[in-house]
Amino acid sequence: MPKRETPLNAAQDKKRHVDSGAVVSVLRRIIAENGRDHIRGYAFAILCLVLVALSTAFTAWIMESVVNEAFANKRADIVWLICASILAAFILRGFATYGQAVTLSKIGNNIVARYQRRLYSHLMTLSVGFFSESRSAYLAAQVSQNVSGIRDVLNLTVTSTARDLLTLAALVGVMFVKDWVLALIVFAVAPPLLYALRYVSKRLRAATRESVEINSRVLGAMQETIQGISIVKAFTMEQELERKVNGIIDTAERRANRIARLSERTSPLTETFAGFAISSVLAYAAFRSIYNDVPPGAFFAFVTALLMAYDPARRLAKLQVQIDRAVVNAQMIYAILDTQPAQREKPGAQDLATTTARVELQGVVFSYATGSPILRGVDIVAEGGKTTALVGQSGAGKSTIINLIPRFYDPTEGRILIDGQDIAEVTKASLRRQLAYVSQQPYLFEGSIRDNIRYGRPDATDAEVEEAARLAYAHDFILTQPFGYDTPVGEHGMTLSGGQRQRLSIARALVRNAPILLLDEATSALDNESEAAVQKALDTAMRGRTVIVIAHRLSTIVKADKIIVMHEGRVVEEGTHQVLAQRQDGLYARLNNLQSPEAGH
Repeated sequence: MPKRETPLNAAQDKKRHVDSGAVVSVLRRIIAENGRDHIRGYAFAILCLVLVALSTAFTAWIMESVVNEAFANKRADIVWLICASILAAFILRGFATYGQAVTLSKIGNNIVARYQRRLYSHLMTLSVGFFSESRSAYLAAQVSQNVSGIRDVLNLTVTSTARDLLTLAALVGVMFVKDWVLALIVFAVAPPLLYALRYVSKRLRAATRESVEINSRVLGAMQETIQGISIVKAFTMEQELERKVNGIIDTAERRANRIARLSERTSPLTETFAGFAISSVLAYAAFRSIYNDVPPGAFFAFVTALLMAYDPARRLAKLQVQIDRAVVNAQMIYAILDTQPAQREKPGAQDLATTTARVELQGVVFSYATGSPILRGVDIVAEGGKTTALVGQSGAGKSTIINLIPRFYDPTEGRILIDGQDIAEVTKASLRRQLAYVSQQPYLFEGSIRDNIRYGRPDATDAEVEEAARLAYAHDFILTQPFGYDTPVGEHGMTLSGGQRQRLSIARALVRNAPILLLDEATSALDNESEAAVQKALDTAMRGRTVIVIAHRLSTIVKADKIIVMHEGRVVEEGTHQVLAQRQDGLYARLNNLQSPEAGH
C-alpha cells in the first residue's frame, strides 16, 4: 500500500522490523523492478558462478586420482593428465570469478545509479510540507547510506545461490560419492550448528536495525553542523554540539560492537563444528587404513572436499545477517519511494492559460498539519498587471499566501483563481511557469553565477541573462568577480554577500519573464543603497506584470496599486498608501507611523 505523505524520521523507522516475510517481500519487489532489465547479465554471472562451483568440486574430486595414481600406483603417464586438468580447472575458475565479479559490479552500479535517479525524481514530486517537516540532514543521510541496500540484496542472493550454495552442494556430493559413511558422520553434528546460527541471526536483526538508524543520525548531525557552521561558531556551540555528537557516536560504537560480537559468534560455532568433523573423519579414516588396508585416495578427496566446503558454508552461515542488513536499507529506501505526493494532479488537469493574470483568493482557510488556522477566510483580489502589497505584523499570514499561490501547499478551504481558473484544477507545472518567485532567503545552487540566473529560464540566452542581471543591479558586481559570470558561487553562495545573493535571485526571477511576480520581502537582505537600486529595478520589472509583494519596510510599497493589511490571518484593511495612512485608527497607519513618522506625508 502506498504511504500517505508524512515526514521521514527515526521514530517512524523504528516501527518497521525485518522478518522472513519482509525479506521475501522486499526480494520479490527488487527482482520485479530490476530482474528483467539485467536478466542477461545475471544469467552470465550465474553461469560463471556455476563454473566456479563445478571447478572447485572437480579439484576435490580428482584428489583421489592424484593420491592413488601418483603416490600409490606411481603412474607417470596419468600424472601429466591429472596435472593438466587441475591447471585447466584453476584457469577456468579464475576467468569465471573475474567475469562474475565484473558483471555483478556493473549491474550493482547501474542499480544504485537507477535508484539514485529515481529517488531524486520522486523527491521532486513531494510537497514543500514534506521537506519542511522532515529533517533534511537525516533524509540525506538515509538516502546516501541506504541506496546500496537494494543492490546488495540482489547480489547476495545471486552469489549465495549460484556460488556458495551450489559449491557446497557439489562438494557435499563429492563427499558422499567418495565415502558416504564419513559424510554421515560430518552431517550428524550439523543440526545443532544450524539451530545455534539461527538463534544468533535472530538476535542480530534488532541490533542491525538500530545500527543503521544511529549511523544515519551520526551523518545527519555532522551534516547539520557543517551547514550551520557560522551559527555554531558565532554562538560558541562547539563544545555543546561536540558532546551531543559524541554521545550519538558512542551509541553507534556500542551498537557496532554488539553486532560484531553477535555476528562473529558464528566463527567459534563453525570452527568447533569443523574441528569436530575433521577430527572424527581423520580418526575413522586412519583406523580403516591401518586395520583394513584401504587406499588413502578416497579419504584425501573427501578431506579436500570437506575443507573446501568450509568457506561457502561459513559465508552461508553469515548470509542471514547480511541479508537482514541489506533488507533494512532497502526498506528505508522504499519507505521514501512509497510516499505518495500530498498534492496530486487531478484527472484531466489542463494547462493554465493566462490573459490578464488576475489572482483571486476566495474564502481561503489554511492550517498546517498541527496547529490553529493561519488564514481564516481570506478574500483577496490582485488585479492583472498591477502591484498588490501584503503588509502586517509577523505571523499575520502574508508568507502563507505567497506559498499557496504556487501550490507549495493547498488551502484547507476555499479557492485560489488565476484568470478565473482554479489552480487546484490545472497542472502544477503550467501554474509555476506563469510565476516568478523571490523568497526571503536567497538560495543559490552549485555552479556559476550565469547558471544560477539561467535556472529561471533554461533556454535564456547569455544576453538575456546579462540583461536580467543589469535590471537587478547585479551586473557591475558580477564583473568584479574573478571569472565574471562564470565565477562559481560556492556552497549556498557563501562566497557572496547577502545582498549580492539576493540580487542574483531577483535576476533569476526577472529572466523568467513570467506574468506573475511573487516577492516575499525581496529586499530584506539589502542595505539601504542596494535596496534603493534594486527597488528601481523592481519598479521597472513590475510594469505590465501582476505583482504580489510582501514588505516589512512600508517605504518600498508606497507606490503599490493596492495594499492589503492582514492581522491574525484575516484581511482588516485594503486601499492605497495615501488612503490607509490617513486612517489614524487603522493598523496600517500605526505601522507606518512606527516605521517613519514622515512616511505618510
